[in-house]
Amino acid sequence: MAKHHPDLVMCRKQPGVAIGRLCEKCDGLCVVCNSFVNPDKMVYICDECNYGSHEGRCVICGNPGVTDAFYCRECVQLEKDRDGCPKIVNLGATKTDLFYERKKYGFKKR
Repeated sequence: MAKHHPDLVMCRKQPGVAIGRLCEKCDGLCVVCNSFVNPDKMVYICDECNYGSHEGRCVICGNPGVTDAFYCRECVQLEKDRDGCPKIVNLGATKTDLFYERKKYGFKKR
């Protein structure tokens, strides 16, 4: 996901034993490159990203997780699975702007 959105920042700390999860919307995506092909290696996240209310949340968007997250075969071959914890730690400018626009015009979420 961070490949296509340069304003998203990944945690990149040393991963622990916690398995990364994905929500229904992000199910099947590679965490690094956002592709749907060849899931290969399971994603592990650091203990800080899996603590408290963040436990069992989606690695990409933060919604409740349903399935395990995987890296695709290409990212494993390029060793992008060894860069550290892939959890997205900030919202990004697009989501933040959407929140304030809805607040400004008084739109309610359904």
